[in-house]
Amino acid sequence: MSMTMPLPDYYSYSPAVGDGSGTEFSTAQEGRITGVRVYEYPYYGYYSNNYINGLQLQYDGNWTELVGTSDYGNEKTMTLFDNEYFVQVSGKYYSGYISELMFVTNEGRSFKVGQPTGLSFNFYPTHDGSALRFLSGRQNGFALTSIGAHWAVLFNSTTP
Repeated sequence: MSMTMPLPDYYSYSPAVGDGSGTEFSTAQEGRITGVRVYEYPYYGYYSNNYINGLQLQYDGNWTELVGTSDYGNEKTMTLFDNEYFVQVSGKYYSGYISELMFVTNEGRSFKVGQPTGLSFNFYPTHDGSALRFLSGRQNGFALTSIGAHWAVLFNSTTP
């Protein structure tokens, strides 16, 4: 039985892209996202395509449960600095799978995995000062088949 968390003020959602087969997932946790870990499958066959096999977000230093799998993929990780947060998630999807992901921070740093094959998407928040809070979508046990982004304004301890 899952509990529904209340939505914060200034919440926005970037609707999922991809074909959406498989089991749904959500990385929602309490705290600030402090890192991202992605597993990409380097397929060098006919299509020269990569697939995003799995991902994890880190909240206040603790990794979420793995979404997808790490069995086939090369691991790539980005750790955020203090006061740094994700303001954009973009990428591509092709042939039923997410093939590329790029995360961009408020400090201008970016983290790109996968290959630029397929249809493009670009997720960003509706409200100024918002940060990525969690990702959701579907995965089929081999790779991610769809992905969406959830955003909310961050408040620090000095905000009334």
